[in-house]
Amino acid sequence: MAGRGGKTGEPKPEGARVEDSELFPFKTDALGAIPPLKITKPRAKAGKPHYHDHRTRLRERFDDAGPSALSDYELLELFLFRTIPRQDTKPLAKALLTKFGTLAAVLAAPVQRIAEVKGAGAAVALDLKTAQALFERASRAEFKQRTIISSWSQLVNYCRLAMAHAPREQFRVLFLDVKNQLIADEVMNEGTVDHAPVYPREIARRALELSAAAVILVHNHPTDQSSVTVDHALSH
Repeated sequence: MAGRGGKTGEPKPEGARVEDSELFPFKTDALGAIPPLKITKPRAKAGKPHYHDHRTRLRERFDDAGPSALSDYELLELFLFRTIPRQDTKPLAKALLTKFGTLAAVLAAPVQRIAEVKGAGAAVALDLKTAQALFERASRAEFKQRTIISSWSQLVNYCRLAMAHAPREQFRVLFLDVKNQLIADEVMNEGTVDHAPVYPREIARRALELSAAAVILVHNHPTDQSSVTVDHALSH
């Protein structure tokens, strides 16, 4: 008796067979050769800046042999390390000396002129003016403890340090006590590049206020930075 599923005794159909892959092509074969995979190596970490070792060597020379072992531009370069920590300061140091001529002139230069040098921003100008102020303050403190009239060369050096590189003519007065020691150093007036007015009554009034025994009158010549005129007068 035949079953519901079909006739009995008939062979069952075989399932679909998976043929060997070697007998038919992959789809990628039609695309041609596959280029080799490129392996990108990780980038190496950036090395130290080229000026890093130079800074170390310059510091070591200063520590071992002192400032006399360094040229003017190297000393200025060393000073600028802290102002500009991530940049080579040698070009700037040389540019400043080229523009102004000497270390003293670099320190005494007005902020506006320092800013004209490429790479010298507000921070550089501020640090240079701070160095000048420290140098002058230290020199003045040392000077107050000496008799300046008996040492003419020391007096002239002090005056040149304080005003030889000033861009305008200054009339400066040094007030002395009875021991010829410095009581005060004051700029009484500032003029143009070749003229600075002076008022004797103002000098006399200030000398009386300070109880000065003598005064030294000084003025500079911006057109000739090596020239400083010094006159001495008693105030009583």
